[in-house]
Amino acid sequence: MSTLRYEKKRSELEEYFDRTAAQAWARLTSDAPVSGIRATVRAGRDETRAILLSRLPDDLSGRRILDAGCGTGALAVELAKRGAHVIAVDLSPTLTDLAKQRIDPSLSHLVEFHAGDMLDPKFGIFDYVVCMDSVIHYQGGDKVSVLSKLAQNTQEKIIFTFAPSTFALELMIRTGKLFPKKDRSPFIVPISEETMRQQIMSADDLQDWEVTFTQKVSSMFYKSQTMEITKQ
Repeated sequence: MSTLRYEKKRSELEEYFDRTAAQAWARLTSDAPVSGIRATVRAGRDETRAILLSRLPDDLSGRRILDAGCGTGALAVELAKRGAHVIAVDLSPTLTDLAKQRIDPSLSHLVEFHAGDMLDPKFGIFDYVVCMDSVIHYQGGDKVSVLSKLAQNTQEKIIFTFAPSTFALELMIRTGKLFPKKDRSPFIVPISEETMRQQIMSADDLQDWEVTFTQKVSSMFYKSQTMEITKQ
């Protein structure tokens, strides 16, 4: 992965999530009423979050987890409820500040929210890494490069999501219907499951890793696929 290309995309994502659509995402990730389009996105994200959680032990006491691209912290909170020590990282200081405000004080000692780069090695070694909708904007090869870098500091498994390449999703992206124009997200890059598998299998830094689970979610305007890779 080109460092320059990664940094350019990271800058675009920070601009979007921290400034352009911070209020929209804050509302989407709350219990506040939302439009029909956003309601399907919220429902799809809830279903995807449940799938990610289902791939981890119910008791995570003593386990260290990286929530890469934590947003407003919903997944981090659920992990903390299971006893995990969570390092929750997002590019947007606005969203991580909101996450700090929302978390129950009884769980705050288990979650560290950081505004920054999820690939920063300063965050240390993890048992598990979860990446919910945090690599969907990168090109296919760059998605795998991100996973390879995360794998260097992960001992057991990485669970991530990507946008599955389907006719319906491609059409929605091209017609710009995923969000209203004023807070439309940066371009999502769909990829087929088979291509994702092949690129992971052929990545030099992932030779000790295997795809062990995958499942799609389709909630009208939200299309996502969860994939798990496990260290062998």
